[in-house]
Amino acid sequence: MTAWTVLLLALALSMDALAVAVAVGVGLGRISRRQTFRLAFHFGLFQALMPVAGWAAGMTVVRFIGRLDHWAAFGLLASVGGKMVWESFRHADEKGVGADPTRGLRLVGLSLATSLDALAVGLSLSVLRVVVWWPALTIGMTCAAITAGGLHAGGLAARLPRFQRWAEFAGGAVLVALGAKILWDHLAGG
Repeated sequence: MTAWTVLLLALALSMDALAVAVAVGVGLGRISRRQTFRLAFHFGLFQALMPVAGWAAGMTVVRFIGRLDHWAAFGLLASVGGKMVWESFRHADEKGVGADPTRGLRLVGLSLATSLDALAVGLSLSVLRVVVWWPALTIGMTCAAITAGGLHAGGLAARLPRFQRWAEFAGGAVLVALGAKILWDHLAGG
Protein backbone atom coordinates (compact mmCIF):
# COMPACT_ATOMS: atom_id res chain seq x y z
CA MET A 1 0.00 0.00 0.00
CA THR A 2 1.58 3.29 -1.11
CA ALA A 3 1.97 6.33 1.11
CA TRP A 4 -0.53 8.24 -1.07
CA THR A 5 -3.10 5.48 -0.71
CA VAL A 6 -2.66 5.46 3.08
CA LEU A 7 -2.99 9.25 3.18
CA LEU A 8 -6.14 9.19 1.05
CA LEU A 9 -7.56 6.49 3.29
CA ALA A 10 -6.72 8.55 6.39
CA LEU A 11 -8.37 11.64 4.90
CA ALA A 12 -11.48 9.68 3.95
CA LEU A 13 -11.80 8.14 7.39
CA SER A 14 -11.38 11.57 9.00
CA MET A 15 -14.43 13.07 7.30
CA ASP A 16 -16.87 11.81 9.95
CA ALA A 17 -14.62 13.24 12.66
CA LEU A 18 -14.38 16.51 10.75
CA ALA A 19 -18.15 16.80 10.49
CA VAL A 20 -18.59 16.09 14.21
CA ALA A 21 -15.75 18.45 15.17
CA VAL A 22 -17.28 21.27 13.15
CA ALA A 23 -20.66 20.68 14.79
CA VAL A 24 -19.07 20.65 18.25
CA GLY A 25 -17.17 23.84 17.41
CA VAL A 26 -20.40 25.54 16.33
CA GLY A 27 -22.07 24.48 19.57
CA LEU A 28 -19.22 25.49 21.85
CA GLY A 29 -18.53 28.89 20.32
CA ARG A 30 -15.34 29.78 22.12
CA ILE A 31 -12.97 26.83 22.22
CA SER A 32 -10.14 26.34 24.70
CA ARG A 33 -6.83 24.59 24.08
CA ARG A 34 -7.88 21.84 26.48
CA GLN A 35 -11.09 21.20 24.55
CA THR A 36 -9.13 21.09 21.31
CA PHE A 37 -6.61 18.66 22.77
CA ARG A 38 -9.25 16.37 24.30
CA LEU A 39 -11.35 16.10 21.16
CA ALA A 40 -8.40 15.77 18.75
CA PHE A 41 -6.57 13.28 20.98
CA HIS A 42 -9.57 11.02 21.51
CA PHE A 43 -10.76 11.09 17.90
CA GLY A 44 -7.21 10.38 16.70
CA LEU A 45 -6.67 7.61 19.25
CA PHE A 46 -9.92 5.82 18.39
CA GLN A 47 -9.25 6.20 14.65
CA ALA A 48 -5.81 4.63 15.16
CA LEU A 49 -7.00 1.77 17.39
CA MET A 50 -10.01 0.67 15.35
CA PRO A 51 -8.05 -0.40 12.24
CA VAL A 52 -5.74 -2.39 14.53
CA ALA A 53 -8.75 -4.13 16.10
CA GLY A 54 -10.26 -4.86 12.68
CA TRP A 55 -6.92 -6.08 11.37
CA ALA A 56 -6.46 -8.41 14.36
CA ALA A 57 -9.95 -9.83 13.87
CA GLY A 58 -9.33 -10.22 10.16
CA MET A 59 -6.09 -12.13 10.66
CA THR A 60 -8.14 -15.01 12.03
CA VAL A 61 -10.35 -15.29 8.94
CA VAL A 62 -7.91 -14.28 6.18
CA ARG A 63 -6.82 -17.86 5.39
CA PHE A 64 -10.44 -18.88 4.80
CA ILE A 65 -11.11 -16.25 2.15
CA GLY A 66 -7.76 -16.13 0.32
CA ARG A 67 -9.07 -16.25 -3.26
CA LEU A 68 -11.83 -13.76 -2.53
CA ASP A 69 -9.75 -11.21 -0.62
CA HIS A 70 -10.00 -8.45 -3.23
CA TRP A 71 -13.79 -8.85 -3.36
CA ALA A 72 -14.01 -8.73 0.44
CA ALA A 73 -11.89 -5.57 0.60
CA PHE A 74 -13.96 -3.96 -2.15
CA GLY A 75 -17.22 -4.95 -0.45
CA LEU A 76 -16.17 -3.62 2.94
CA LEU A 77 -14.82 -0.31 1.65
CA ALA A 78 -17.71 0.17 -0.78
CA SER A 79 -20.30 -0.55 1.91
CA VAL A 80 -18.73 1.83 4.42
CA GLY A 81 -18.19 4.50 1.77
CA GLY A 82 -21.65 3.96 0.32
CA LYS A 83 -23.17 4.34 3.77
CA MET A 84 -21.30 7.62 4.24
CA VAL A 85 -22.50 8.89 0.85
CA TRP A 86 -26.08 7.79 1.62
CA GLU A 87 -26.02 9.50 5.02
CA SER A 88 -24.73 12.70 3.45
CA PHE A 89 -28.10 13.05 1.70
CA ARG A 90 -30.19 12.47 4.82
CA HIS A 91 -31.55 15.49 6.64
CA ALA A 92 -30.24 15.31 10.19
CA ASP A 93 -31.93 17.34 12.91
CA GLU A 94 -29.74 20.02 14.39
CA LYS A 95 -28.50 18.88 17.78
CA GLY A 96 -27.92 21.45 20.46
CA VAL A 97 -24.85 20.98 22.62
CA GLY A 98 -25.84 21.18 26.30
CA ALA A 99 -22.89 19.77 28.22
CA ASP A 100 -19.32 20.03 27.00
CA PRO A 101 -18.98 17.22 24.41
CA THR A 102 -15.20 17.18 24.88
CA ARG A 103 -15.59 15.53 28.31
CA GLY A 104 -16.77 12.27 29.79
CA LEU A 105 -18.98 9.67 28.17
CA ARG A 106 -20.13 12.01 25.40
CA LEU A 107 -16.51 12.30 24.27
CA VAL A 108 -16.06 8.51 24.31
CA GLY A 109 -19.36 8.03 22.46
CA LEU A 110 -18.44 10.55 19.78
CA SER A 111 -14.97 9.01 19.44
CA LEU A 112 -16.44 5.55 18.99
CA ALA A 113 -19.15 6.70 16.57
CA THR A 114 -16.70 8.51 14.31
CA SER A 115 -14.26 5.58 14.19
CA LEU A 116 -16.46 2.55 13.49
CA ASP A 117 -15.75 2.68 9.76
CA ALA A 118 -12.04 2.36 10.56
CA LEU A 119 -12.79 -1.10 12.01
CA ALA A 120 -13.95 -2.31 8.59
CA VAL A 121 -10.90 -0.72 6.97
CA GLY A 122 -8.67 -2.64 9.39
CA LEU A 123 -10.42 -5.86 8.40
CA SER A 124 -9.82 -4.96 4.75
CA LEU A 125 -6.13 -4.39 5.46
CA SER A 126 -5.80 -7.84 7.01
CA VAL A 127 -7.53 -9.42 4.03
CA LEU A 128 -5.04 -7.66 1.75
CA ARG A 129 -2.19 -8.77 4.04
CA VAL A 130 -1.11 -5.19 4.68
CA VAL A 131 0.76 -4.59 7.93
CA VAL A 132 -1.52 -2.29 9.94
CA TRP A 133 0.87 -0.24 12.07
CA TRP A 134 1.87 2.47 9.57
CA PRO A 135 -1.68 3.00 8.23
CA ALA A 136 -3.10 3.08 11.78
CA LEU A 137 -0.57 5.70 12.91
CA THR A 138 -1.19 7.79 9.78
CA ILE A 139 -4.97 7.52 10.18
CA GLY A 140 -4.82 8.53 13.85
CA MET A 141 -2.51 11.49 13.35
CA THR A 142 -4.41 12.73 10.30
CA CYS A 143 -7.70 12.47 12.15
CA ALA A 144 -6.34 14.33 15.18
CA ALA A 145 -5.10 17.20 13.00
CA ILE A 146 -8.32 17.38 10.99
CA THR A 147 -10.40 17.25 14.17
CA ALA A 148 -8.49 20.18 15.69
CA GLY A 149 -8.90 22.20 12.52
CA GLY A 150 -12.57 21.29 12.19
CA LEU A 151 -13.30 22.25 15.76
CA HIS A 152 -11.92 25.72 15.17
CA ALA A 153 -13.66 26.02 11.82
CA GLY A 154 -17.02 25.47 13.53
CA GLY A 155 -17.93 29.14 13.32
CA LEU A 156 -17.41 29.07 9.57
CA ALA A 157 -19.54 25.94 9.24
CA ALA A 158 -22.41 27.75 10.96
CA ARG A 159 -22.46 30.12 7.99
CA LEU A 160 -22.15 27.23 5.50
CA PRO A 161 -24.81 24.71 6.61
CA ARG A 162 -24.12 22.18 3.84
CA PHE A 163 -20.42 21.81 4.69
CA GLN A 164 -20.89 18.76 6.91
CA ARG A 165 -22.99 17.00 4.29
CA TRP A 166 -20.36 17.50 1.57
CA ALA A 167 -17.48 16.45 3.85
CA GLU A 168 -19.22 13.15 4.59
CA PHE A 169 -20.07 12.68 0.90
CA ALA A 170 -16.45 13.28 -0.12
CA GLY A 171 -15.15 10.85 2.52
CA GLY A 172 -17.57 8.14 1.39
CA ALA A 173 -16.75 8.67 -2.27
CA VAL A 174 -13.03 8.29 -1.57
CA LEU A 175 -13.62 5.00 0.31
CA VAL A 176 -15.70 3.63 -2.58
CA ALA A 177 -13.01 4.73 -5.04
CA LEU A 178 -10.28 3.04 -2.96
CA GLY A 179 -12.32 -0.17 -2.88
CA ALA A 180 -12.80 -0.01 -6.65
CA LYS A 181 -9.06 0.60 -7.14
CA ILE A 182 -8.20 -2.47 -5.05
CA LEU A 183 -10.60 -4.58 -7.09
CA TRP A 184 -9.35 -3.17 -10.39
CA ASP A 185 -5.67 -3.66 -9.47
CA HIS A 186 -6.29 -7.28 -8.51
CA LEU A 187 -8.43 -8.14 -11.52
CA ALA A 188 -6.17 -6.34 -14.00
CA GLY A 189 -2.99 -7.75 -12.47
CA GLY A 190 -3.95 -11.33 -12.06
